Amino acid sequence: MSASLKVSQTQQHHQQQHHHQQKQHHYESSSHLTSKSSVSKQSVTTVKTITSRRVKTSVKTEKGKEVVRLSPLPKRARRTYLAMDTDKEVIGYVIPVFRADHDVVRGLMETRDEEMTEEGINYVAMRNLFVREAREALDVRVEKKTRTTHIRESAERMELNKTMEEWVEFRRKMNPDSLTHSPEFIVKPRGQTVWEGKTIKLHCTLAGWPKPRVAWYKNNVMIDAKAHPEKYTIESNYNMHSLEIKNCDFLDTAQYCVSALNLRGEMSSVATVVVKRFQEGEEAGPLDPKPHGFCAEHGVTFETSILDKFEVAFGSEGETLSLGCTIIIYPTVKKYQPDVVWYRNSVPLKPSKWVHTHWSGQRATLTLVHLNKEDEGLYTMRVNTKSGFDTYSAYVFVRDADVEVEGVPVAPLDVRCHDSNKDYVVVTWKQPAVEGSSPILGYYIDRCEVGTHHWAQCNDNPVKYARFPVTGLVEGRSYIFRVRALNKAGVSRPSRVSEPVIAMDPFDRARLRGPSAPWTGMIKFTEEDHTVGVVPGEPTDVVVTEATKSYVVLAWKPPVQRGHEGVMYYIEKRISGTDVWQRVNTGMPVKSPRFALFDLAEGNSYSFRVRCCNSAGVGEASETTAETTVGDMLDLPSAPGTLVAARNTDTSVVVFWGASKDVKHLVGYYIEYSEVGSDIWIPCNNKPVKQTRFVCHGLTTGTNCVFRVKAVNAAGYSQSSTVSEAVVVKAAISVPGKPTSVMLLEAEKDCMVLRWTEPASNGGADIRGYFVDYRTVKGDVVGKWHEMNHHALTTTSYKAENLKENVFYQFQVRAMNMAGVSKASMPCAVLECKEWTLTVPGVPVGLHALEVRDSSVVVLWEPPLFDGRTPISGYYLDVKEASAGEEGWKAAHEKTNTRKFMKVTGLKAATAYVFRVRAKNLVGVGNPSAALGPILAETRPGTKEIYVDVDDDGVISMVFECSEMREGSEFVWSKNYQTITDTSRMTIVHEKGRSRAIFNSPSLEDLGTFSCVVTNTEGISSSYTLTEEGLKRLLDISHEHKFPVIPFKNEMAMELLEKGRVRFWTQMEKFTSACQVEYVFNDVIVHQGHKYTMNFDKTTGVIEMFMDSLEITDEGTFTFNLVDGKAKGTTSLVLIGDEFRALQKKSEFERAEWVRKQGPHFVEYLNFTVTKECDVLLKCKIGNIKADTEITWYKNHNEIRESDEDSKKIELKDGLLTFNIGKLSKADAGVYEVFLKDDRGEDKSLFDLTDTGYQTVMNELCRIIANSSSEIKVTSTEHGIILCSTVTYYTEEARVGWLQKDAKIAASERVKAGVTEEQLWLKINEPTEKDKGKYTMDIFDGKDGVKRVFELSGKAWEEAFEEFQRLKAAAIAERNRARVIGGLPDVVAIQEGKSLNLTGNVWGDPVPEVSWSKNEKGLVPDDHIQLKFEHGKFASITIGAVTTADSGKYALNVKNKYGTEAGVFTVSVYNPEEDEGENKEEKKD
Repeated sequence: MSASLKVSQTQQHHQQQHHHQQKQHHYESSSHLTSKSSVSKQSVTTVKTITSRRVKTSVKTEKGKEVVRLSPLPKRARRTYLAMDTDKEVIGYVIPVFRADHDVVRGLMETRDEEMTEEGINYVAMRNLFVREAREALDVRVEKKTRTTHIRESAERMELNKTMEEWVEFRRKMNPDSLTHSPEFIVKPRGQTVWEGKTIKLHCTLAGWPKPRVAWYKNNVMIDAKAHPEKYTIESNYNMHSLEIKNCDFLDTAQYCVSALNLRGEMSSVATVVVKRFQEGEEAGPLDPKPHGFCAEHGVTFETSILDKFEVAFGSEGETLSLGCTIIIYPTVKKYQPDVVWYRNSVPLKPSKWVHTHWSGQRATLTLVHLNKEDEGLYTMRVNTKSGFDTYSAYVFVRDADVEVEGVPVAPLDVRCHDSNKDYVVVTWKQPAVEGSSPILGYYIDRCEVGTHHWAQCNDNPVKYARFPVTGLVEGRSYIFRVRALNKAGVSRPSRVSEPVIAMDPFDRARLRGPSAPWTGMIKFTEEDHTVGVVPGEPTDVVVTEATKSYVVLAWKPPVQRGHEGVMYYIEKRISGTDVWQRVNTGMPVKSPRFALFDLAEGNSYSFRVRCCNSAGVGEASETTAETTVGDMLDLPSAPGTLVAARNTDTSVVVFWGASKDVKHLVGYYIEYSEVGSDIWIPCNNKPVKQTRFVCHGLTTGTNCVFRVKAVNAAGYSQSSTVSEAVVVKAAISVPGKPTSVMLLEAEKDCMVLRWTEPASNGGADIRGYFVDYRTVKGDVVGKWHEMNHHALTTTSYKAENLKENVFYQFQVRAMNMAGVSKASMPCAVLECKEWTLTVPGVPVGLHALEVRDSSVVVLWEPPLFDGRTPISGYYLDVKEASAGEEGWKAAHEKTNTRKFMKVTGLKAATAYVFRVRAKNLVGVGNPSAALGPILAETRPGTKEIYVDVDDDGVISMVFECSEMREGSEFVWSKNYQTITDTSRMTIVHEKGRSRAIFNSPSLEDLGTFSCVVTNTEGISSSYTLTEEGLKRLLDISHEHKFPVIPFKNEMAMELLEKGRVRFWTQMEKFTSACQVEYVFNDVIVHQGHKYTMNFDKTTGVIEMFMDSLEITDEGTFTFNLVDGKAKGTTSLVLIGDEFRALQKKSEFERAEWVRKQGPHFVEYLNFTVTKECDVLLKCKIGNIKADTEITWYKNHNEIRESDEDSKKIELKDGLLTFNIGKLSKADAGVYEVFLKDDRGEDKSLFDLTDTGYQTVMNELCRIIANSSSEIKVTSTEHGIILCSTVTYYTEEARVGWLQKDAKIAASERVKAGVTEEQLWLKINEPTEKDKGKYTMDIFDGKDGVKRVFELSGKAWEEAFEEFQRLKAAAIAERNRARVIGGLPDVVAIQEGKSLNLTGNVWGDPVPEVSWSKNEKGLVPDDHIQLKFEHGKFASITIGAVTTADSGKYALNVKNKYGTEAGVFTVSVYNPEEDEGENKEEKKD
């Protein structure tokens, strides 16, 4: 490295320097008195002092000055840490960054509790702030200065340099490592309580080097004073820091946190500010609109409205859930958008693969992808504008996914990594809410290297403690972890994986993720040298940080003397009471100052010590730790205090409990509920909560539930708290809503009649009364409100008296229930107190709707308080759609309605309607009432109607059910919409969520419309109209129920069983377990005994009676009499006369059969079958035979012995006994018998194969033959056409007939029918056109016959006839073809000199031409050879005095128009003398 490095203050050089620093093994930086001090622009030289000799060289600079440069440093050179300028003057001290005390590093990486981990958010925000300020510092400002100013600044710079020299001299004597230290609060900010409108200031004093950067937070959200200068002022002077909050309001009540950060660590402190309100009025709740301030930037005050709010949501693991709200910002400013931030449990959410946020400009949406239990919590959407902020919150519950194996626990949650080092990390998690069918035995921890998909289990034995040290990591690699729970039923699904963690030294990790130092324009480089040959010292502060049954964790501080090459550690243990030290990790020293020891004996005490080692050797052992007993140091939490449950809404209950006492490291609480009467406990939350109040959502309205809570920490679960008192899931009682529609009904000189509509909600309790207030109005001046009545009114009308005539008044009404008094209604219009002179009726009042359905609604009203001058004669009901104008009103009926209710039908579903009523008297029709509505024509989900029930006693009643009952809700029955008060005709019984109106004595007086209304609900009601026809039908059903008859599925029946037993039985359709049976024969009750056996199966309703046999005395009537409560039934069976005798005979036969079957017997008697091959087979099936059972066959009473030929036809296989007759003939006729006999008995079977039996078999044989016949085929010959069919076998008994065009064909010389073996044929010689048509072959099959049809016409005829002609022509040609038919030998041997005469017989028509050839050459007659052809039949050749030249191959060739042929023969001429000579020569040889 060169002796000096010139840098400039430009941003480009700063970026190059930063890039260069990333490549260095050690990162170092210069430190200065202040980050804002001026810096000389001259170049700076870092001088290195080395222990070994260095060579000095002189060089000249560009200015001609001689400077001294040193040779490069040796590899092991030692340096100082002084920064010097070009004149070798000390100007600063170079601090090697990250050469910090290991105690500080260890403190930074210690496992923090949940509150400390939340500061990671502060850390990120502060780092962003530093980066922004650093970038602002890079901006180069150019400004003109006067000479005086320049001289003054030079003097100040010289003074500053002198001060720095003195300071450096002092620091030179000090240990460099002691200079830097993490931030520390000398004075912490203090909490304050102030009144609204005041200004407060939070102060703190900090120490730390390098100088810490400070940021302020409000409820974990960083305060940006520059964005809100009117509200906040932040100052930092000489390590004193302050936050000023101006004009405090209630929203400033919060926790304020100041966080300090430097390169050595981070520290924070919290102060609580409470702003009290002394103005009148109620305090704003957390969800009430927040006051908004004026935005000077845009000149408006932004008002925020949050609509379409998301409700409490439920999801299951693995699902996707979306939350959203519609946000309206008023007024609208172009290009301005609010800032929407989402929080979970007050922690801001950042977009990730699990969390997606979207802002469309009007709607904010949060999507949670692949839900997990970590996603459960309170979600808050915060809308920040320039005028303030608004929030909305709702809870999200995440249910566990279905387990794959019943009874296994659900997955753990919130897996995190702490205290990671080079080869070590601590994994923590939270226990699940559901342990499964048995308690959790422990947990398995899995790890996976990032970038791979291979999961490796870290522990062989499950750990009970929810914290586990994982060792054996590879330095520099990233890992993710997951956890699985184990109980007796099996292993749970794995948890969601942890965030990736790098196995590396915490010092290096802090360097990589830590913020950059502020830019000062000066960069200095130093290089550290390794200490050669230094054995490291002993570690210090060796302590046991964790001790469980499964492992013990040691931690220590690295030695001060360790060199720069790094150290590793050996751990040694000693059992208490011994002096033997055993090295734990002999084969592999560890790199991290942490180590987990496993396989320690539970209950034993151990001591530990640590040694350091490097390339120079192993150092001395550290001090011995105190004795540690292996066991859990963390106790299970104590059971929470008494739990109190209170009603909240229709689907939720709020629970409170006392916190667990003396609990360490509390993770949170799990709340469970169970319905009364059930032993199944269901978790309310799947993520532990730390507060002692929780709202359990998702409950079923009306259920009676109890609750319990248990605490959990890393050691496990506490005992559950005591079970709470049972609470019904209903909405809590509150004050009623505001009354509405305050109106004037009638006015006199000094009084007014008022009317109003009751509140839409009574708050869960009956309204006990109303209070009326009034005030006077004179022009624009209104008076104060005064009470008119001191006692609550029980009606919705009131006559206000003692008023002043011609004075204007306004009125308002408040409702009251047991919870209190409601807010006042809207004041009515200004009314003048003067007498009315109207003669028509007043307006009807009290309009309300019941039984709202998709197409109908019932409107009810009360008569006017003022009838006019004559009584009211009726009413008119008007209706219109809510969206229509005044012209949309139309009458709902034509004639006057005399009743005070009406059912309006024909409405459109999902359409809103408005109703009004007008009263009529003799004078005319009065003014319409106040409009009722809008009412949406829609049937509420879950709406039920009144239904009529007739019980088993014949009691007729009407039943109405309601599942939305609240406390104070009641069923009110009415007839014709008048409350029923007369109990003489009807009795009303209320049950849980059900009401029954019972008719005492139903008659025509009960006809009418019955309705039922459920009070304190949103208009739940229904009606039922009882007509005369319906009443008659109900009376008939009632009679059937009063005098019931037991129904039968089957009337009494009888069947024969084995041994000839008789079974009488019947089956009932409907009965109870109390049903009794009486068995009767001829009016005499019979009982179980020797003769009778009875059985009544009450599961199937089958009644049986058994008799072993039927005797003469058993003729008569059998009856079953049944009694089931008040229901009766009778069923009978009559057995007399011929029917009884036939049954008795059949019973005796069945008994005889049973006796027969006790020995060898025929299961199937001897019979016959004909196989496909037309073999006749006699067969029988035998049973219950033994090895010594004799089986004997007889034919015509003659035994077939084993020596007989027929014995070979007998075969027994699998109980089937056969006799194969083969092809049947008359010789096989006869009587065949089979006898079975052994010591148990005998049986025989006979088959008569004569006469009728023979004919039956033959008919079956004919059937097989006939059905085996193939379809008719046609063939052609030289004589004609043949139609034929093949069969498997043929016998003369299978008669065959042929028909042409359905007429029998007579046999003739030209047309013949016959059989050749298995072929049935019809030959047609010399066919003509008359032979065309349909041919039928009729084969006798034992009954009617089997027909095979062939249509000999069309193409079939043409092809067959053409083939016949072709074959006929070919036959003629073959018959008349010229040929040699005989007379010529094959070989002729003749002696030389003899004459040869051969004659050949020739045939042909016409007479053929004849020629001779020799050796395929034609012969011509001459004197030597004579050729003759006589009578057209004889051709001769004569050769006189043959010679050897006449030897050769001769042929007689004949030819006519039909063909040619050659008769070939060979002539061999020999010389006897030559032959003798040759023989002699052969003998000599």
